[in-house]
Amino acid sequence: MGCFHSKTAHLHSPEDPPTDLPDSNKPDPGDDGGDGDQESQVPAFKEYGLNELRRATHEFSTGYIVSESGEKAPNLVYRGKLENNRLVAVKRFSKQSWPDAQQFLAEAAGVGKVRHKRLVNLIGCCAEGDERLLVAEYMPNDTLSKHLFHWDKQPLPWEMRVRVAYHVAQALDHCSMENRKIYHDLNAYRILFDEDGDPRLSSFGLMKNSRDGKSYSTNLAYTPPEFLRTGRIIAESVIYSYGTVLLDLLSGKHIPPSHALDLIRGKNALLLMDSSLEGQYANDDATKLVELASKCLQFEARERPDTKFLLTAVTPLQKQKEVASHVLMGLTKTAAVLPLPTMLSPLGKACARMDLTAIHDILLKTGYKDEEGAENELSFQEWTQQVQDILNTKKFGDIAFRDKDFKNAIEYYSKLVVMMSVPSATVFARRAFSYLMNEQAELALRDAMQAQVCIPDWPTAFYLQALALSKLGMETDAQDMLNDGAAFEAKRSNSWRN
Repeated sequence: MGCFHSKTAHLHSPEDPPTDLPDSNKPDPGDDGGDGDQESQVPAFKEYGLNELRRATHEFSTGYIVSESGEKAPNLVYRGKLENNRLVAVKRFSKQSWPDAQQFLAEAAGVGKVRHKRLVNLIGCCAEGDERLLVAEYMPNDTLSKHLFHWDKQPLPWEMRVRVAYHVAQALDHCSMENRKIYHDLNAYRILFDEDGDPRLSSFGLMKNSRDGKSYSTNLAYTPPEFLRTGRIIAESVIYSYGTVLLDLLSGKHIPPSHALDLIRGKNALLLMDSSLEGQYANDDATKLVELASKCLQFEARERPDTKFLLTAVTPLQKQKEVASHVLMGLTKTAAVLPLPTMLSPLGKACARMDLTAIHDILLKTGYKDEEGAENELSFQEWTQQVQDILNTKKFGDIAFRDKDFKNAIEYYSKLVVMMSVPSATVFARRAFSYLMNEQAELALRDAMQAQVCIPDWPTAFYLQALALSKLGMETDAQDMLNDGAAFEAKRSNSWRN
């Protein structure tokens, strides 16, 4: 896969008129700044091959799961890296949600045409066999839920909360203009922060959770009233959900809309406010945001405002537009990289922290057991002086390695590599480590790569490459190798269980 003329090219969603992809350079409604370059860098929507997405997520490794939904809409979101090094989020549906592959592709193609700098844009999909997958841009700075409810260093400042309200209103208004008026389950988990710290609305919410679109996974206390009555959502439902997000932003916690409305009607609106925001806002601004939330949470859908009204209401509340989001949030702006997998073996962890003593101990204990049949091959050869020399050289090399006499280990293992008709991955691995202990990282990397040639899916070979790359200052590549080692280890572990 990879060409843009895929099976999705001719498909249109039932909710989407057959129009061309919106011009990514046209002015952004309601925004002063021009971030056209950011939008133009988003790749064209396409259909991905399943194997490519398997590689990107390391066989859908559990260590790469970034979120999972409830039972009503069973799906998972994984982080991943494509072959062009683009970081992505991959959402995996159950086949039961979308039994008809063509219907899924049509729905995804419709969502893929909606592009905006305030959206986490959808860049592809996949429907092969039982798999139903969406691919979107990767957002490295967590969700609104994390920054509001589970913050570590500082609570989300008032100005940033207003910016979230504004950016989400922009995204919803754009979706409405693109005839995507229905958003499925807007909540604090659907709002993510990009590498600049700017809030964006997940495009996954524009995609129905299933072919009937009935799934709604939030707590019933936050669900639009019309969904409780009919089991379906309408265009005005997203306005109600926007109101619940405003309550989250105001209070810094989940407050059921019914309770919030009681406070508002009782003229106790400021009791909603997060105490950590004291001194950061004008009471008039807070009151205006509370009033907007109240309008959005009206029981009757027809009494709620539209997206244009939301923009008109929140735009004047922005007072620090010139301050970058990452500065407001106290984030260090760095290039997005995939976090290390959470499931590393003892060897993987030792390589990650460059604990050479631990690595040496593990390599000693492991011995040659990962090379199935390699030692047996010698026993079937004709017993000659050459074979005896090979065995003796291996023995002396192993003794030197055990005793941490790494210079002699290199000498013996180098002789052994020349003498053996069948290369040994373990010998290359041990010589690689010995080179590292002698500050010869380039030679160590070469040997670790040779060990991988001997056993292509051997985690030890990847971990030693990671260690050598770290020594050479190539941290991003080292992290990739750690990820690959962990993925092969997980795959091997799963095959043993089965």
